[in-house]
Amino acid sequence: MMPPLVVIVGETASGKSALALELAERFNGELICADSWTVYRGFDIGAAKPTRREKMLVSHHLLDVADPLKGFSAVKFQELARDAVVEITSHGKLPIMVGGTGLYIDSVLYDYGFLGAPSPELRTELSALTLDRLIERATAAGFDLHDIDLRNKRRVMRVIENEGARPTKKELRPNTLVLGLRTSREVLVERVTARVDAMLAAGLEAEVQELAERYGWEVEPMKGIGYREWRQYFLGDRTLAETRARIIKSTMDLAKRQRTWFKRNSSIHWLDDRSNAVEVITTFLNKSGGGLF
Repeated sequence: MMPPLVVIVGETASGKSALALELAERFNGELICADSWTVYRGFDIGAAKPTRREKMLVSHHLLDVADPLKGFSAVKFQELARDAVVEITSHGKLPIMVGGTGLYIDSVLYDYGFLGAPSPELRTELSALTLDRLIERATAAGFDLHDIDLRNKRRVMRVIENEGARPTKKELRPNTLVLGLRTSREVLVERVTARVDAMLAAGLEAEVQELAERYGWEVEPMKGIGYREWRQYFLGDRTLAETRARIIKSTMDLAKRQRTWFKRNSSIHWLDDRSNAVEVITTFLNKSGGGLF
């Protein structure tokens, strides 16, 4: 039987990290961070990584595991997350995965079978084509595009690169509880604004400047929210107030995409009141035969 796994999802700034920390203390757990930016070393303030105190209270896995120059992928996350579940369980602890990167989370929940990476030559060739030309090429080859976002050039390219093949997806991982936090838009705006202001007060500007000087603006983590918005600021084309406003807007746009992604998942047990989480997890662990950790 697979070891129990608790997963906590929700929009950015929904309070899921705080809830996960609380539950990890309550149920003798350790956290697996499912976030596509906190994996990168050195990207701390803008990625809203856990504080030193939080990491002392509860062990966190998959933080700072990626080199900004080499990038990271859902395939690598899936591999490391599976290893973390085994390691945490071997210590008699409860693994709790928390984050807002839907692809990373689903790769573990549904045991995604990812396709191989395309050749650099084919990627270069396809990148040079327009979206319309790519659709024509895919259609002429007989590839199924019925559920592909035809406004998204990258997704059409992937169909061609994989010769029409799709990643595989299984049923929900056994012995798994997925909790989701609901948050009103009004509350989310307040929290996002407060978070961005706290990042600015903590020295976000200096962090971004140092990272830009070290890595440049083209490495993957510099394209993340909280980092990319500063480029025009340092060029003198945007004020600090405008940069702040753009980070807030980008974060709210991300929250909307996350909400859309997670709403499609019928396996999520949604919580309107986070105080119910302890009861839900207790029931889950008792049914799973794991008892209370």
